Amino acid sequence: MTFNCTIPVISDLHDTALTARLQHRIDHKTKPLGALGRLEPLALRIGQILGSESPQLEHPQMLVCAADHGLAARGVSAYPSDVTWQMVENFLAGGAAVSVLARQHGLALTVVDCGVARDFALRPAVPGQPQLLVRKVAPGTHDASTGPAMTAAQCAQALANGMDVVRNLPGNALLLGEMGIGNTSVASLLLSRLCGIPLDECTGAGTGLDAAGVARKRAVLAQALQANEGAVEPLDALAALGGFEVATLVGAVLQAASERRVIVVDGFITSAAVLVAARLQPHVLQRCVFAHGSAEPGHAHLLAHLVPHPQARPLLDMGLRLGEGSGAALAWPLLQSACCILREMASFEAAGVATQAA
Repeated sequence: MTFNCTIPVISDLHDTALTARLQHRIDHKTKPLGALGRLEPLALRIGQILGSESPQLEHPQMLVCAADHGLAARGVSAYPSDVTWQMVENFLAGGAAVSVLARQHGLALTVVDCGVARDFALRPAVPGQPQLLVRKVAPGTHDASTGPAMTAAQCAQALANGMDVVRNLPGNALLLGEMGIGNTSVASLLLSRLCGIPLDECTGAGTGLDAAGVARKRAVLAQALQANEGAVEPLDALAALGGFEVATLVGAVLQAASERRVIVVDGFITSAAVLVAARLQPHVLQRCVFAHGSAEPGHAHLLAHLVPHPQARPLLDMGLRLGEGSGAALAWPLLQSACCILREMASFEAAGVATQAA
């Protein structure tokens, strides 16, 4: 496929001097070396991303991208496609898990209709309330088990939409979320194709399929891989196997990374979007913090594939498999705490505390 889309160049954040200053600052806080465990490398990572020894997370944005999938008609999910638009309404009404958590933690919530098979009534933006952006490429993708889910032009449009959405959002932190019945199938397909992992190891129960349902899902996904066997490059695979919301998230990640925003990655589907973005621009991973390890089996394989990048180890392990950005929201206070430690915790010298026993 030929893609008419400009991919931003993501620079290497490696700055030996800044890293040394940050590590010195962390090591000389009033605590034993390493006593704050994984909060310390998290603080280091945020300081590196933001280029500051006293980082401040400002105007954090929760971005939830939603779309429908032609594959859903093949029974790859325990829920009907109508749940996609119904959950979008739930997000906007404030009743979904991500809505509740965004309110709790002061995260601005933006929901993007990337390709939902229903039109939503436009509503005025209200400060402090979730906002809806309509960036619909089409009302759902084609069935990937019979051929490409998207055309190259559609995929490029979704990428451009994601970049444009992030360009127009304030702040220096982006939390990723998604909604789309059938999109664990998309993540499984991308993981299998781009990482060469057997499909059976990439595919789980998603929204709650029983054993027979998982077997049916795997059979359908095998058909999708075969129908698109020539789509092996990242953008080709994304167009052939992906969804509009995943492609929009890829664009959002690329733009956020180019702006040196902290990117908080939720679960399996958003990690698949990061995988594609990183295949296009590897330094994307320097800007990412992985919020949690999903109960979906493919997520562990995906995170393991990102090693040796240390931030591929997720902050939380709570058996989550909801999506929406819920895990990213739950992890958010850890990022805030890491920044507060860097900015506010006293050094041994400033506090007049001895650094070792006499």
